[in-house]
Order: sequence, then C-alpha cells, then structure tokens
Amino acid sequence: MVTRRRWTIFDAVNIVIMAMAAILFFYPFWQTLVLSFSAPEYASALGVKLLPGKVTLDAYKVVFATSSIYIGYANTLFRTVVGTCLTVVVTYCAAYALSRETLPYRRIITFFIVLTMFFHGGLVPTFLVMKSYGLVGSVFALILPVMTSAWNIIITRNYVASINKELEEAAMVDGAHPLKIVFLVMFPVSLPIISVITIWTAVYHWNAWFDALVYTNGEKNIVLQLVLRRLLIDTQAETSIMQSTVAATTGATIKAATIMVAILPIICIYPFLQKHFTKGIMVGSVKG
Repeated sequence: MVTRRRWTIFDAVNIVIMAMAAILFFYPFWQTLVLSFSAPEYASALGVKLLPGKVTLDAYKVVFATSSIYIGYANTLFRTVVGTCLTVVVTYCAAYALSRETLPYRRIITFFIVLTMFFHGGLVPTFLVMKSYGLVGSVFALILPVMTSAWNIIITRNYVASINKELEEAAMVDGAHPLKIVFLVMFPVSLPIISVITIWTAVYHWNAWFDALVYTNGEKNIVLQLVLRRLLIDTQAETSIMQSTVAATTGATIKAATIMVAILPIICIYPFLQKHFTKGIMVGSVKG
C-alpha cells in the first residue's frame, strides 16, 4: 500500500515562494515577447502587458530588413560554433591529462592553472599581446584568448577523475590505443560535464560583445550583440533605424523584436543539454 506524503506548512510556503520567483523571472521575457508582436499604440501604453493588443509582424520585418543583423548573426554563429568546439576539445584534453596521477609535475601544473583564476594581466597588456600576434581586427581574436579557462579545466578534471579507472584498464587490456581510450572510451562517459562546458561556453560566446568592441573593427566583423547594443544604447543608430521603419512600429517594438531574435537560438538549444547540466556540475565540483 502506497502512503501519500502529507503536505506541511513548509511545503506550502516553498511552493508559494518558488511560484512567485518563477513569475518574477519569466514576466520580463514574456513582456518583451508581447511587445515584439504588438501594435505601437499598445506598446506605448502603460501597465502590465500579458497579451499583444494587436498582433503584427512589422517590428520583425524592420529587424530583418537591417543588413547588420545578418552579418552579426553569421559572425556570432561562427564564433559560437568554432569557439565552443575548440573549448571542449582543449578543456577535455587538459583535464584528462591532469586527472592522471602518472602525469609528471601534475600538482605544480595545476597550481599555475589555478593561479590564473586570481590574477589577470589587464585589458591594455592583453590588447598589446593580441596586437603583437596580429589578431586585432580578426574574428579569431574573439575565440583564441578564451579557448579554455582554469575553472572549466578544474571541474572537468574532477569529473574525469571520478570515473571508475577499471573502465580504462579494461580497454588497455583489450589493446586499445591511448587516443582511442581518451576519445572513444572516456569521452562518452564524460558527456555530462562536457554538456556543462558546452552550454557555458556557447552562452558566453553568444552573449559576448565587449571583446568584439575592443578587438574588431568595421561592419564585417560585427557580432549580433553589438548590433543589439547599438540599437538599445546608441541613439544615433536608433534614429537611423527609426527613419527607415514603417508607421506601424516604434522604438520599443523594434528593440523587443531584436532582443527576441538575439536570444532565440540559445533558448532552443538549452533544453537539449539541461538534463546533463545538474549531474555534470555536481559531480565535477565535489571531488577534489
């Protein structure tokens, strides 16, 4: 016989608090979505907006009529895909090596990696280094400097070290090559932490704009978040866009449509990686 769990006052208070928190987090996103499909008179009115007053796609037509959107999308997609793939490969290889007790000077190497979490060279020295390598003005200036990080390496190393070593030993007994063990045996088992690193890196690259502002120049290297920043902050850019809009749009609806266009890919990808997220980050963070 299955006994039902009795609800307590603590459970009720938790549900109320979490429901209120969910509404507070979700409403700004929902309002932006509603404004992007709303008519200008409804978007300009004060008050809570739960549904669009009059559904229209004019704001999205204006957004996709801007050429910089397509350039920004292409550069951001390239940066996100290439940067995430390189980060996963470099981080996993470094973490696997550091997780092996047979690696010479493993503790010293780990110490210097962790040291970089507390000290940074600064913006100007970093820019001079990038300039000396000839990366300023190139899209690779947005990828190579952040190809890995100490935090990603440490939590990935902890996860790989938590995997049963008998799995690797069995593959060695069967005569598997070390590279085959690393990428065909250990890598699939490490998918939870790989998913965590992938989503962290992809979200970072998709949302980053400051390094693009510093290291790139010209419209050909503009990223999507810089296009969004210009629209939200730069009044001159907003004025030029507004002069080309139709009468059925306003600055608020165009900004909302641009925000939705910018965040849609990440929202679509996140649910596929979410199931690995909690397991990967918990196991990767608790083992020393």
